[in-house]
Amino acid sequence: MTRRLAVLLLAAWAAASIVQAQVPHPSEAFGFQPGDDYKLADYDQLTDYYRRLDAASDRIRMQEIGKSVRGRPMYLLFISSRENLEQLDRWRDISRRLARARISQDEARELSRQGKAIIWIDAGLHATERAPSQMAPLLAHRVVTDESEDMKRVRRDSILLLMPCMNPDGLDIIVDWYRKNLGTPYETTRPPELYHHYVGHDNNRDWFMNNMPESEAVTRVLYQQWYPQIVFNHHQTAPAWARIFLPPFADPVNPNIPPGVTTGVNLVGSAMANHFAMRKMPGVVSDVIYSMWWNGGMRTVPYFHNMIGILTETAHATPTPRFYDPEKRPKAIANRRGSGMLSNGTNIFYPYPWQGGMSHFRDAVDYTLEASLAVLNIGTQLREHWLYGIYQMGRESIERGEKGGPYAYVIPARQHDSGEAAELINVLLIGGVEVQRASAAFRAGGTSYQAGDYVLPASQPFRPYLVDLLEKQQYPDRRLTPEGPPQPPYDLAGWTLPMQMGVRVDRHDDPFQLPRSEPVEGPAGPPTGRISGQGGFGYVLPRNQNNAVLAANRLLSAGERLHWTDASWSDGGRRYGAGTIVIESKSGSRQRVSQVAGELGLELAALSSKPQVQMSPMRRSRVGLYKSWVANMDEGWTRWLLEQYEFDLVSLTDADVRDGGLSGLDAVILPHQSAQSILSGHSAGTMPSQYTGGLRLEGALELKRFVEQGGVLLAFDAASDFAIEQFGLPLRNAVAGVSSNRFFIPGSLIRMGIDLDHPLSAGMQSEAAASFVRSRAFNVVKLSRRGEGGQESTAQAPEPPIEVIARYASDDLLMSGWAMGEKRAIGGKPSALRVPVGQGSVVLFAFRPQFRGQPRGTYKLVFNALLQAAVDPAAQATGGGD
Repeated sequence: MTRRLAVLLLAAWAAASIVQAQVPHPSEAFGFQPGDDYKLADYDQLTDYYRRLDAASDRIRMQEIGKSVRGRPMYLLFISSRENLEQLDRWRDISRRLARARISQDEARELSRQGKAIIWIDAGLHATERAPSQMAPLLAHRVVTDESEDMKRVRRDSILLLMPCMNPDGLDIIVDWYRKNLGTPYETTRPPELYHHYVGHDNNRDWFMNNMPESEAVTRVLYQQWYPQIVFNHHQTAPAWARIFLPPFADPVNPNIPPGVTTGVNLVGSAMANHFAMRKMPGVVSDVIYSMWWNGGMRTVPYFHNMIGILTETAHATPTPRFYDPEKRPKAIANRRGSGMLSNGTNIFYPYPWQGGMSHFRDAVDYTLEASLAVLNIGTQLREHWLYGIYQMGRESIERGEKGGPYAYVIPARQHDSGEAAELINVLLIGGVEVQRASAAFRAGGTSYQAGDYVLPASQPFRPYLVDLLEKQQYPDRRLTPEGPPQPPYDLAGWTLPMQMGVRVDRHDDPFQLPRSEPVEGPAGPPTGRISGQGGFGYVLPRNQNNAVLAANRLLSAGERLHWTDASWSDGGRRYGAGTIVIESKSGSRQRVSQVAGELGLELAALSSKPQVQMSPMRRSRVGLYKSWVANMDEGWTRWLLEQYEFDLVSLTDADVRDGGLSGLDAVILPHQSAQSILSGHSAGTMPSQYTGGLRLEGALELKRFVEQGGVLLAFDAASDFAIEQFGLPLRNAVAGVSSNRFFIPGSLIRMGIDLDHPLSAGMQSEAAASFVRSRAFNVVKLSRRGEGGQESTAQAPEPPIEVIARYASDDLLMSGWAMGEKRAIGGKPSALRVPVGQGSVVLFAFRPQFRGQPRGTYKLVFNALLQAAVDPAAQATGGGD
């Protein structure tokens, strides 16, 4: 090396060192060190720091990728060397080409040598898990400024995609609550509201439906733009008396996950464990609780995209310190397959136990930081391995699909609910699935299809994702002991989307001539809507589509006259069932109806004359949704759903109900929540007084009065217990008290038969899937009445006519997932019913018909009850013409 070159290199190094020395540290921005006891930075403080870091260094770029539900910007940080950041498009293209696997093996090997490891690390998804979002600025600063050889390699060989806060709204809710209650007995409590506006903790249960804007924004980055080889999702908290959980995960493994993913996850987890051990950081535990079966979480969806998904659960989620008495350290921790994991250092997945003592927030921040550094190290040390591996697994998926079994899936565009068929296509598109739309009619497996139908070849790199979402799950029968109780799965056992959404999907195992087609690039929509015929009385709104409910609410808001038909009838050779909605013509109706039909993809038939059945005028339903101070995800999902379909919605607190604030409402919904929690809420002394107590007896009486005076009460799953108990209904939960040794359905799809003659089943198909998550079934019971002196009389009390809307199937109940003892426990029993009470009624669901925004095939059961609640049977349609 010449003297001049050496001097130039030294000068460049010195200049870089000076620039990096000027990069602000988070403690300078916040006035405290992240991890300090009793301290939290809010979202504005954090984003301000990232802006300053971006301005001070050429090793980081900050980009907005979307908005939260409350409109907060969501930022992604790209951190690497200056040279790499100047060529981001190149590294993204290499990552995309390898992940999509449509290139030769030789080209893939060459791109793997050239490319950079794309490593995703996120924080703050669950806002009550506070350490990761506070750690993220330390990680960003470290990767930007550290001049160690390891960190130079990280910057040279990888692009870090750091998502520093996945839930901006929730972070501020939690920070505000903690600051407000600091120094009080409620310092470590959780807020009395969801820390995601709609779904709270379920924001980590939304990663294939992508209903929420936060999950959709991130999903597009992962599976349409950057295709990271490693996705690291930070969480809290670890099992008690451990410091951090990390892979390997517990059994079982979903068989759709490529073996290279499972072993890759184990490899990264082992490297992380070694990282902690060599730094004398004890308490690292693996192989407990968290499995690799369920699809739908932030770290599990990557598995089905040939990516290494990493989850950690770090102890100590609050800035308030806590003492763990070493004398009370248990002999075993983390219940594992019926027995604890020994804490004396003799267990292979817990070889370096934590002994207890004082636990600080700093510990949690340090563990999450070191976990991130460990992933960056193994990610760059095996850079070519990860890059070529994602190609190899994608290529194997393509070749496997070409052989058939399945060869392709076909989804007809026109079917019972064409809007939901389009919704299913969009769910798959967002997740990176390749979809073709036929340009001409074709045949496959003896079935004829039309131009416009969707073809999903199995010969694609994300075949595991496609197959897993469209096929039934068969969860293995797992017991804690050979004859003992079942070992619950982590989250759900079954989630098959066509079953949940009520969409026809045809699987073809044998190869067939693929039709002329075009790739579907953007969102799919239902077939073009229109009005057929030139009738003079009005139009029939088709009830088979969920979008018809949205149309009804929009037309009612626009002043159109809509009517609910109380019985079945025929017109023009077509038969319509009870609950059909008729739009009565008036001046300008056809134009408004045609516009809505076009927007929502609805086909309406014009009526030449008034139907010869009872027609009751409708108005837009005013719905009250009970919102307990015990933050309830099912309430949030229900609120989201009703807003999506533009119902007139009011939130009801405990005080609103107790004080009689139900006037003007047509219906009230009790979302899934235990009867005791609804009645009693938070106990006195566990929360500030304004958030304690529940509906209490006076609230229950107000609800009963509301129904008796003509209102409709809907109760989902566990809330049905409250309605049965408080209203004295002649029903019981058929599985209450049944041992899990005899009956167990942890989270599966259960077959139901629907009474299509009932008006509340309008638009349904004869069979539907119930999302049964440790749910219920109903038994009708006889009620005795008291005689004189309080003695039971042998005479039976008058019983209301109970209307069964849906029943679980008598045989073959399990559609997808895992069930044990289901036929005997719930076979043939009612799953949805209506009970008249006074002038009103109670509609009970033994399951959750809107669970996590997934079972779109049972939405109509809810919508029909709400629509009919605002029907006025005393009024009659007059007829009209446009």
